[in-house]
Amino acid sequence: MKITILTITVVFAAMFMPAASAGSDPVFTGWRDNNAVGGYDVTSFYAGLPLKGKPEFSVQHEGARWMFTTRTNLDVFTEDPDRFAPAYGGYCAWAVANDKLAKGSPKHWNVEDGRLYLNFNGRIKKRWSQDKARFIQEADANWPAILED
Repeated sequence: MKITILTITVVFAAMFMPAASAGSDPVFTGWRDNNAVGGYDVTSFYAGLPLKGKPEFSVQHEGARWMFTTRTNLDVFTEDPDRFAPAYGGYCAWAVANDKLAKGSPKHWNVEDGRLYLNFNGRIKKRWSQDKARFIQEADANWPAILED
């Protein structure tokens, strides 16, 4: 059996990804703060240039703090948060597809069919990109029940 470096890397990363616990929050936030998507303005991903939000333009939604670069972006989000919030609450989309919970990183993202997806790191994003349609189907089937596992 031939084992590739990519396979070893993916298995190793999956073993050591910080996992969320059973009964996890519907939105992933850091343990030091309650910021969704690492404090990034989720509306900015759709323009292709993710930007860090500012505390003065923030709102609470689904138990997390969402920050934006401008009042306009905050208002756009509050009008339709489901349109802009990342899939799977900002957890790693590849992990959710594999029936696990791990943090999603705003540095490893893509927008597919109008939805924002985050991945744990660059290697996992590469793996995700190889078969996005299948991973999205599997993650959709696991979400949100995975939060209670």
